[in-house]
Amino acid sequence: MLKSLAIAFQLYSHIPVPSFEWDDKSRKYALCFFPLVGVVIGMAEFLWFYLASFIDAPVLIGTAVATAIPFLITGGIHMDGFCDTVDALSSHADMERKLAILKDPHAGAFAIIFAALYILLYFAGWSAVSSWKALDAVCIGFVLSRALSGLAVASFKGARKEGMLQDLADKAAKIPLKISMLFYIAFCAAALVILCGWLGILVLCINELVFLYYKIVAYKKFGGITGDIAGWFLQLSELATILCIGLFG
Repeated sequence: MLKSLAIAFQLYSHIPVPSFEWDDKSRKYALCFFPLVGVVIGMAEFLWFYLASFIDAPVLIGTAVATAIPFLITGGIHMDGFCDTVDALSSHADMERKLAILKDPHAGAFAIIFAALYILLYFAGWSAVSSWKALDAVCIGFVLSRALSGLAVASFKGARKEGMLQDLADKAAKIPLKISMLFYIAFCAAALVILCGWLGILVLCINELVFLYYKIVAYKKFGGITGDIAGWFLQLSELATILCIGLFG
């Protein structure tokens, strides 16, 4: 289990963990620990807001650091998938061509444009987070987005027979993965409702809509999910959460 935990953090964060040789047994439960990366991001955001309020940091600096923290911890792996998926969707090509674009390491014009728009909106959402209740909702959202992403891996079909996500999905113990993701989701839902009230319920509803949109787009445009499309979903989920909280929190 410790090896599985280390694999999850090696894959989906830049947090230093011990290196070792991967094996099928270790990869079997790796995705079960994926939402814990969201716990670390949420803790980092909470600590930063506490420090920023303690030293009375300028609002723009506080917002900029809060915007940067998720990308610094993850290394931008999910934003990379977001950019690749936006490029593929913007091509309006057939399914095979879209899947080929996902594998292209070069960033197209649409990827750069939408990445810039994403960061602009994400920054704007953070600038409106002005209460501890709103911050609680954002921090829980980092866990919720990863739990939903893991649930999709356990439940949705893959678009390809190869790839990092498909390899993990093939090696994963699907029933324990689905149960663990449902546990994370239930925990997040309870925490959102208890700590944030109606705002937490609104965040849950928004994420459910984004999750359904994820499935529709993945199946219709790509024939299933890939690692890049999963990253696209995770970024959309976190953007929807921060904008929802910024507008109504």
